[in-house]
Amino acid sequence: MMRGLALLMISSDLTDVTKPATLPPLGDDVVVVSGLPRSGTSLLMQMLDAGGMQILTDNKREADEDNPRGYFEFEPVKKMLGNDANTGWIAGARGKAVKVVVPIVASLPIGQRYRVILVERDLGELLASQARMIARLGSVIPDSSERRDHLAREYARIMERTVAILEARADVRLLIVRYGSILADPLLAAAAINAFVGGALDTARMAAVVEPALHRNRDRDVLSD
Repeated sequence: MMRGLALLMISSDLTDVTKPATLPPLGDDVVVVSGLPRSGTSLLMQMLDAGGMQILTDNKREADEDNPRGYFEFEPVKKMLGNDANTGWIAGARGKAVKVVVPIVASLPIGQRYRVILVERDLGELLASQARMIARLGSVIPDSSERRDHLAREYARIMERTVAILEARADVRLLIVRYGSILADPLLAAAAINAFVGGALDTARMAAVVEPALHRNRDRDVLSD
């Protein structure tokens, strides 16, 4: 049985830290990076890539102003659900990392072992980032405090449900990482993530890709999803 949950928590003074013990080598397990849109999943993929992990991506979604280093998406992931669902790509993801957003991640097919890294981000920051991204794309979706409050409640519900489903699955190990913790101490976050995926990555290189000036500009936005 693979059921397991590890939580990386770093308080504002960096004293409250819980780090998982190093898990066995990755082998055929699939590393899945997940989170809500604009939560920091692309940054996690960048870290894994820099650390030496193989990444499953087709680069069809090119880098832009919102994600200047790219999105690290894999188009077949979007076809996991529905009448024409196709999960044949999973076999090619063994020993690699792939991005699967919430709530699709709750539908990972059985018959495979997964190590899921779930990124959490302050919902106020996340919604502000989404709103700015939508505005840059020219959308006329109205933004209001009422709309954000509704979305925050819905996102919290979705995240709670996703965590409960993943925790209950015997084929999933789960690591929850807070986006703010990565920015606060990249090396500590890199060490925890590396331990979770088997300990073979270069944590210094992982931490080096985290540039708070790029990913968190308090006056403007966070340019990473």
